[in-house]
Amino acid sequence: MHLRRFCQGRSTLWAWKTAPVNSSDNHDASQFRVRRWFTLVVMRFTLVLAVLFLPLNTILAAHQNAAAPAPQPASTAASDYSGMYSFLKEGEFVQITIEENGKVSGFISRFGDSGTDKGTFLDQFLKSGKSDGAKLSFTTESVHGVWFTFDGAFSRGSGKKPDDEGYYVLRGTLTRVGTDADNKPASQARQVEFTSFPKDAGPQ
Repeated sequence: MHLRRFCQGRSTLWAWKTAPVNSSDNHDASQFRVRRWFTLVVMRFTLVLAVLFLPLNTILAAHQNAAAPAPQPASTAASDYSGMYSFLKEGEFVQITIEENGKVSGFISRFGDSGTDKGTFLDQFLKSGKSDGAKLSFTTESVHGVWFTFDGAFSRGSGKKPDDEGYYVLRGTLTRVGTDADNKPASQARQVEFTSFPKDAGPQ
């Protein structure tokens, strides 16, 4: 009885050891090893690329930042220069109005300086004028045989706010055209600097 059970046990153990291995299990295990190997390769390759290209990206970004132009301050609209400016003498002024397409209008209020109008307050309107950004040129009408031409430009003055006196300064060459003592045409050019009046004030 015991001998039979022993023999049966030996036969079962031998059958388990010699049983054929399922081929599908081997195939799945092989695929798993391949996938794991491929995943490791991809991860290492990605890490190498990151190490190589990170310094390159840093260099390119630094180069782009260095090459980028510095932000420019907002430009002043030509119409902002419109207003009243001082003229040659205390109490005199020039009114400048910049219109569309660079057209300029206005007038000069000044004291007469010829024999017939000396000391008389005269209004001398602009005959023509042109504005191009900060640049300005104009020619006045002739009054008592005298007219003016101007060629210059606006710039910022000492005023802190647009409503302050001297916020803008108009610098350039002013030419007075008239006649001399012998009644011959004569012109006198001089460098001038006219300061803006406060926006809410007239000439002082």
